[in-house]
Amino acid sequence: MDGSGGSGGSGGWDGSVDSGGSGGSETRLTVPGPLPADTTEDVRTRGAGVTRQIAVLPVGSFEQHGAHLPLSTDTLVACAIAREVAAAFPVHLLPPVTISCSHEHAAWPGTVSISSVTLHAVVRDIADSLRRSGVDTLVVVNGHGGNYVLGNVVQESAAAGARMALFPAVEDWETAREAAGVETSLLTDMHAGEIETSILLHAHPEYLKPGYETSDFVADDRRHLLSLGMSAYTKSGVIGRPSRASAEKGKELLASLADSFGAYFSLLTSASGAPSATEPH
Repeated sequence: MDGSGGSGGSGGWDGSVDSGGSGGSETRLTVPGPLPADTTEDVRTRGAGVTRQIAVLPVGSFEQHGAHLPLSTDTLVACAIAREVAAAFPVHLLPPVTISCSHEHAAWPGTVSISSVTLHAVVRDIADSLRRSGVDTLVVVNGHGGNYVLGNVVQESAAAGARMALFPAVEDWETAREAAGVETSLLTDMHAGEIETSILLHAHPEYLKPGYETSDFVADDRRHLLSLGMSAYTKSGVIGRPSRASAEKGKELLASLADSFGAYFSLLTSASGAPSATEPH
C-alpha cells in the first residue's frame, strides 16, 4: 500500500469533486487538521453526484495517554481515519465528537468524560439532523475502545430501519495491524501503544513528547478493568509497546483501514442494505 488512502473499492473516486465554479476548480475533501473545510456548496455538489449520501462522524475522547501522547489522542486517531476514508470515498466528513466515555481513566488529571446516555443521545441527534437535511446514512468512526455504547446506538438504529455503521471493527484493526507490520497483538496493544503512537507519528508528529521509546508496559490480564479502572493495571497510563511504533506503520495502518472501508461503503450504498450472498456475515 502507498498510504494515500487507497482505492478501497471506491470505483475511481479520487478525493475531489468539481466545485461547479469557472475554470473547473476542485474542492478537496481532506485538510491537514482535524476539522473539515467544506462549504455548504461543497456538500450540495457532492450530494448531487452520489446515489446515497453518507456522513462520517469521528468520535474520540479526552483522556490520559501516558506521558508521550496528548489527551486528544483518540480524537486525532479517529479524525485521521475519517480523513483517509473521505479521501477515498464520496462521503461527508463531519467534525469530531471530542469528549466521550473515559471513566476508566478518571484517576489521571486532565481526563474528561460524559455519560454513555449523553453520548448515545448526541450520536442519535446527529443522525436525526442529517436525515432532515437529506443525508440518510451515518458511519461512526470510533477512536476510543471504551465507547461501548456506540455499538448499541448502531444496533438499535439499524433495527429501527436506519442506515448506520460503526467503523473500524476489530477485524479491520487486525487486518491493518498485519498489513502495517505491527508487532504487538491487539490484546497487548491496549492503550498508548504501538498502533496509536504510530498513527500520531505519521499524522500528527508535532503532538508527541519524548519518551515513547522507553514507555513499554504489558498487562494482558485486565479482567477487572471495568470495576477497578486503568489505574489498577498501569501507573504510567500506558499498556502496550510504543517503543515499536514508527511513522511508516502509521501510514500503512491508515491505508489499510481506508481499504477496509470499501466493504462498508458497498453495504451502505446497496439497494437492500444487506451483505451479498458471497460476503461473510
